[in-house]
Amino acid sequence: MLITLTNATIVLPDDIVRGSLLIAGGDIAEIQPGRSAAPGGIDLEGDFLIPGAIDLHTDNLERQVEPRTGVRWPSRSAFLAHDAVCAAAGITTVLDSLCVGDLGFEEDRPRTCNDGVADLDALSAIGLLKCDHRLHLRCELPAIGMIEQLEGLIDHKALAFVSLMDHTPGTGQYADIPRYRRMRLRDGAAQEEIDRRIAELIAQSTRLRGPNRRAVLDLVRRTDAAVASHDDRTEAEILENLGDGIAISEFPVSMEAAAAARRAGMQIIAGAPNLVRGGSHTGNVAVRDLLRAELVDALASDYVPVSLIHAAFLAAWPGGLPLSHAIALVTAAPAQMIGLADRGRIASGLRADLVRVRLHDGIPVIREVFRAGIRVA
Repeated sequence: MLITLTNATIVLPDDIVRGSLLIAGGDIAEIQPGRSAAPGGIDLEGDFLIPGAIDLHTDNLERQVEPRTGVRWPSRSAFLAHDAVCAAAGITTVLDSLCVGDLGFEEDRPRTCNDGVADLDALSAIGLLKCDHRLHLRCELPAIGMIEQLEGLIDHKALAFVSLMDHTPGTGQYADIPRYRRMRLRDGAAQEEIDRRIAELIAQSTRLRGPNRRAVLDLVRRTDAAVASHDDRTEAEILENLGDGIAISEFPVSMEAAAAARRAGMQIIAGAPNLVRGGSHTGNVAVRDLLRAELVDALASDYVPVSLIHAAFLAAWPGGLPLSHAIALVTAAPAQMIGLADRGRIASGLRADLVRVRLHDGIPVIREVFRAGIRVA
């Protein structure tokens, strides 16, 4: 079956053209200039046509599992909701970022991880998912029991990405302990419990981080998964990662770390919500500043799926990136990072993962989403 999308503003890897796109067998068959006279062509009314977004890191499943503090939603229903939210946001390939091990106050995170993997397997097998889902295992290095849980997941066929995290108070994203304490107070924890837990976590990190890091790296080396560090703050952390063969820095929290990662030849992933909001919600470096310094290779939605394409268009602010390059931050670059050569660009022979976008007051509105040529949103 041949599908024709016409009268579109097509964002190509290095150009933007007004034209038509033909889809055959789920792939892009041809890109033509101008309007198509083919009967049954779908008129996109001049809207942008971009590749489907590829989200390397989204915590959205956790938000669906726990829509309110202390409220746990049925797992299978939560996964379907997560899938629908991602598709509606223009994400056609989503890496479900699941925490292996818990460090802090969210004791159900390991359960969410195991349930999420089971749901992915069940729903994929019967073709009920709108997006192409892969796994991003977020390994909390100082967590008790993390290695045992990872051993049960490391050989999963959908594994595409592994990140090494340390959310110990006083480290990385939570280097500011007073801020961390205030955050936990807002979550409803008691002061005495917070102080006790902070002390426990610091001692636990001192004991477990090193051995667990070595064990994770040993396990990951037997897979084809990409490996990233997470929340890097200092040049010393970047050098440690480089020494361990890690080639991606995910969400560096300081300009120092991002600049060191670039000097080391590492690729850098930044958070799309940071750019949309105009800064970090935890007081760390602004993604806009990283973009100005040419220290961003890809964007990820982190905790707001709809932020991904919004941030890509924002990156093309006057004097910013050309639109083709900005769109590549959420399409071609993520595809390259995890070795998906069949998507991420609009080119003949690639998968017809496509998103129709119209700008309204500068905000990109997702109007239609196609995965392998089939409309899913």
